Formats: sequence, structure tokens, C-alpha cells
Amino acid sequence: MKRRGRIVAFLLLIVVFGLTIGTTANPIMKDVKLGLDLQGGFEVLYQVEPLKKDGPDITEKMVTDTANALTSRVNVLGVSEPSIQIESGNRIRVQLAGVEDQESARKLLSTQANLTFRDADDNLLLDGNDLKEGKAKANFGENGQPVVTLEMKSPNKFGEVTTLISQKKPENVMVIWLDFVEGEDSFKEEVTKEKPKFVSAPYVANPINSSDVEISGSFSLEETKSLAGILNAGALPVILDEVYSTSVGAQFGEQALNKTIFAGIIGISIIFLFMLVYYRLPGFVAVITLSVYIFIILLVFTLINGVLTLPGIAALMLGVGMAVDANILMYERIREELRVGKSVKTSFLAGAKNSFTAILDANITTLLAAVVLFVFGTSSVKGFATILIISILASFLTAVWGSRLLLGLLVDSGVFDGKTAWFGIPKSRVHAPEEQIETLELTTRFDRFDFVATRKKFYVISAVLLISGIIALGIFKLNLGIDFSSGTRVEVLADHSVTKDEISTYLDEIGHPTDDIVISGDTGNMAVMRYVEDFNQEEINKFKADLAKEFGADPNISTVSPTVGKELALNAIKALLIAMLGIVIYVALRFEWRMGVSTIVGLLHDVFFMVAAISLLRLEVDITFIAAVLTIVGYSINDTIVTFDRIRENINHRGRIDNVEELADIVNKSLRQTLGRSVNTVLTVVIVVVALMLFGAESIRTFSIALLIGLFAGTYSSIFISAQIWFDLKKREINKKGAIKVEDTKKPWGSDEPIV
Repeated sequence: MKRRGRIVAFLLLIVVFGLTIGTTANPIMKDVKLGLDLQGGFEVLYQVEPLKKDGPDITEKMVTDTANALTSRVNVLGVSEPSIQIESGNRIRVQLAGVEDQESARKLLSTQANLTFRDADDNLLLDGNDLKEGKAKANFGENGQPVVTLEMKSPNKFGEVTTLISQKKPENVMVIWLDFVEGEDSFKEEVTKEKPKFVSAPYVANPINSSDVEISGSFSLEETKSLAGILNAGALPVILDEVYSTSVGAQFGEQALNKTIFAGIIGISIIFLFMLVYYRLPGFVAVITLSVYIFIILLVFTLINGVLTLPGIAALMLGVGMAVDANILMYERIREELRVGKSVKTSFLAGAKNSFTAILDANITTLLAAVVLFVFGTSSVKGFATILIISILASFLTAVWGSRLLLGLLVDSGVFDGKTAWFGIPKSRVHAPEEQIETLELTTRFDRFDFVATRKKFYVISAVLLISGIIALGIFKLNLGIDFSSGTRVEVLADHSVTKDEISTYLDEIGHPTDDIVISGDTGNMAVMRYVEDFNQEEINKFKADLAKEFGADPNISTVSPTVGKELALNAIKALLIAMLGIVIYVALRFEWRMGVSTIVGLLHDVFFMVAAISLLRLEVDITFIAAVLTIVGYSINDTIVTFDRIRENINHRGRIDNVEELADIVNKSLRQTLGRSVNTVLTVVIVVVALMLFGAESIRTFSIALLIGLFAGTYSSIFISAQIWFDLKKREINKKGAIKVEDTKKPWGSDEPIV
């Protein structure tokens, strides 16, 4: 009866999970807000500066008021969930995803300063300083028509001005301008145009001796809201200097979303298939918990009102690969227990217990890298970090608790007692209990490898590779994107295949020549151009219109000022150093200082190898490359910690190490025991990354390639560099002190007994 109850409970949980996901997945997916890189739109970073050189210093209130004014104007555009954030250094970041008329939106945002009121002859009568801040509102007049109401600081001054204008019939208009240019702008010229540059030109029939003003005309409600926002922002003594911007065409966003989701489906499906084939019953449990894991991530992300970006999708997929690692750690431990002849239930309990510390340490160190990314990242990188953090926490929940719960129900049912094949272990590999074989004595497929004896060869190989990398970097340097070098990047998506000569000829014709042109895309229909100078808004708008007309789709255009480029580079270096320092301190505290030193050498090896490889491949280094580097830092330390955890366990099991030969035996045995897990883990993550690289969006291809290089480098360094450096450091201790007792190596989480 108990046996049947466990199976029923398992099946009921599966039904509950299935019904929950099946009935709520679509609503949740609809609630997920897409970033501008997935639905088109633009992002602008403004530096708030004084309107006049001798004007008042920018205060926090001024920045807040400016942000509020921008928010009011953005609401007029009807953009769903706009993002306007105040950043340090008197900056405001505006992200508008899904906005269709980007030119009008950017114009509306950027023309917030230098508000002036002039007559028909362009004489200056009033400016933004004459208005009370924040008092302009969209309203309705006596006849129900949309009007704008505002308050003036001095009713007497306004009375004098309106008296003067009312006497100029039939040209008795008060012309409201933004950024009026003396000698260039003229009301009489602009009024003849379909889209005049001035904001509004209401008639003044009679003098107005009041601070309360009503501007009426043939306005729509949207126009009054826009005008009110302009008046409020124009009343502030500030200007907004655009220091960074990126614009994504709707077709780019749609294509990126479709391609990356397709890549995700392929990658995750292959991982599910691998887990089922290799681990059998535990693999089936992993498929269930991984499905729940993906559901939890999307649910939490919508609850925190997150914005899903292209790097965010990549983080989700990468998180699946890393979540598999926690399952693999436990399943490999269970398989080891089964091989020594223990029962299925005993093997499950021991495997779950013995894998916990490695899973916990690995997750914490990866979490450290993700938190650093979140703190120092900007825009889409912060979105990447957010999903990575949620992924780590969710994977710990599903893999540690969820997998144990579900697999525990099946194991406790007794149905699978003695059936090791259900766990991927044939009977031929299972020792009889009377042999009294311990898990640490099991043979592995890697027993012929003597990693310690050959360590110096790998030191030489790494040294040669690193020296070659230094030479390559000295010759080729990094192909820095505009994120770090500043300038303008233009990406064109054509409706046909294009050539470099075709693009170059057209750019010459429209007055934007450049030799920095790269053709990409599955069918050669994408072109990327870079310029040293950062274009202003008018240049961007005209450039976009020309390219859209010629190639059939709005291009992506990003600009970065030199100031922001330097800041991004410094922040990237700072983030990398802080992540490494935090991880090394944690490893030193949890294990020992020699393992901390060995870890940092391995991390530096991996990072430099990635940088050198990207330099040789001439791939463009942008801010997402830093995300890739920090992700690999987390992954590499994950792999290294699993190795060190097994080394610590083997030392604790022996009780003492009397000589260097015993130390070498422990290192070799630990590497052989964990190598199968390392291979399986890197394989699952590589599957995801290769899917991203082959089928994902063009904009994350460099990110994917960097990850792929880093994955192999990280696995290599954990085996042939970090573990071997620790051996050499420990060898010196043995030669100096003699035998090493268990007390010389920290035990996991204060345990008084060796983990067996």
C-alpha cells in the first residue's frame, strides 16, 4: 500500500505541475515585457547640464523634476511600460520599447530646454524661467475643447506681454518655441510648412492680467498633453545632453526574438534528450524539474516587473545548462553509491547528502559573479544579470529540493529496488556488497590518465598559448565596439543579399562614407557600419530615413560619447576584478588559501585566453562580452569548486597524507572521479551555447562564441591548471612540515565527520 501511495503521490505532483504550467504559461508569457532589442524601440542616456554656463548647479530635485517631465511626455506617446530611470552623475536613462514613430519620440524627449515665447517677428518676450515649474496641465475649456492651462510667475509681466501682442493684429500670435536658433529660425517661414518647428502659436485677442493662463486652439487631447509636458520641462533651467543612444528597428527585434526562441527550443530539447538517455529515471525527474525551473523564472520575472532582453533570454538558456549541473552532481553521486552495491534507497540518500556542499558552493560563487554584473552592468546587461540571479536561486530550489522530492518518492516506493539500469548503471558495473568496495575506490574510465605527472606539460602548453595571446593582442589589439571606443554603430537589415561595395557606394552617395563595413546574416542580408564620431539626433533621423527607404527596414543605430565609452570600460574592469576578488575570498574561507590562489590563477588564465581568442577572431568586443567573461568566471569557479570539494573529501577520508606520492594519488583520484561530471556538465552547457551561436540572433553571436571558448578554457583550467597549482603549493607544505592531518584542510560547513 505504501509502495502504491508513493507512486500515486509522484503522479499527482506531475499532474499538478502540468496543469499549473499548462493553464498559466500563456498568461505569464503575455505579461512578460519585452525589451527594445526584441520589439524595436530606442534607449537614450541624457546628461543633465545647466541651461547657462553661469547658471545654478544641477540639484537632485532638478534631475527628478526633469525625469518627471520626461515621464509625462512619454505617456503622451502611448508607449506601454516606458522606463525612465535616474542614474548617478545627474543622468537620466530613457528606454522606450515598441514605439513606432521613433523620430517624433526622440524629438519630443530632446527638445525639453530653452523654451521661449516670441511674437510673429521672432522677438523674445518670455522664456521658461517665467513659468511656474510643473504647473502646465492638459485640460478642457468652457466649451469642452482640449486646452492647456499654466501659471506664470508674474501676472504683471504677462499682462504687459499679452497687451503688446494683442495690439499686433492680424499677427497677434504668441509663438512658443523650443531651442529657437537666432538667425536661422523664423515664424513666418515655419508657419507655411506642414510640420513647423515651433510648438504652438495661439492668438492673443485681449491682454491677460493674471497668472493663470489658458492656451486654446484646434488641439487634440494628445497635443495638449504633449504641449503641457514641453512647457513643464522647459520651465527647468537645464538642458539634456545625449551621451548614449541605441535604436532598434521593429523588424530587427522581431527577427531576434524568433531566432533566439528557436535556438532555445533546440538547445533545451537536446539537453532533455541527453538527460533521459544517459540518466534514465533520474533524467526523467530532471526534465520535470527543469521545466518547472523555466516556469518559475518567467513567473518571478513577471512578478518583479522585469523587462526581458536578448541577453536575458541567453541567460535563461544558460541557466538551464547550469541547472542541469546540480542534477548531474547528485545523480553521479547516486550512481557511485549504486556501483559499490548499496541499495537504491541508501544510494539516493548518500548521493543527495554528499553532493550538497559542492552544489551550494558552486551556486554561491556563480551568484557572486551575477550580483557584480547587476551592480556594475547597464541596460541589457543588468537584465542578463537579473535573470542569471533568478536562475541560480530557482535552480537551487528545483534541483536540490524538487529533484530530491520527486526522485525520493520513486525510490521510497520500492518499485526500483535492485534495478540499477533505471539509473543508467548496468549490472556488470555493480560490485557485490560483500566486496566492501568504497565509492572513493571505484574505477573510472579515466584511470589511465596521470594528471599530476603530466602537469608540467600543460603548464608549458598554457604558457605558450598565453604568450602567443600577448603577442596577438600586441599586434591585432581588441576590435573594440562603440561601447568602449565611442562613436556610432549602424546595423542594416536588407530585404535582399548585399555586398560591401554596394553598401559603401550607397553610403558615399548619402554623405556617410566609411571603410568599416562588415557583411553578416544567414543570407548576407545584414551590414554593420561603424563611425568614429557620435552622430547627433538630426543626423541619426536623416540617416535612418535614408537607410529605411533604400533597404526596406528601419536600421539599428547606436551612439556612445567618449565619456560614456571610458566609463563603461572602467566599470567593466572594476566588475571583473571585484567578482574575482569576492570569489577568491570565498574559496579561501570555505576551503583554504592555497585553493583560493589556485582558483584565481585559473580564472585569470580563462579570462585572458578568451580575450586573446576574441582578438584573433577579430570579433567586436561590446558590453555583452563582459557579461560573457563574468559568466565564464562563475562557471569556471563552479567546475573548480567541485574538484576541490572532492579533493577535500578524499583527504578527510584518509585522515592524513604522509608524503607527496599520496598527495598526487588523491589529486589524480579526485580528478578522475569528477571528470565524468565535468564532461557531462560542459556538454549540456555547450549544447545551449552552440544552439545560440548557430540559430540565435546575430547581436549575441559574439557573446555565444566567447562563452563557447570560455567553457572549454574553464574546464581545461580546473583540471590542468588550478588543481595542479594547488598540488604544487601543497607539495611544498608537505616537504616543509611533513605529514598533513585532516585538521589542515577545512571540513565542509563545520562537519565533524568525513563525508562518505
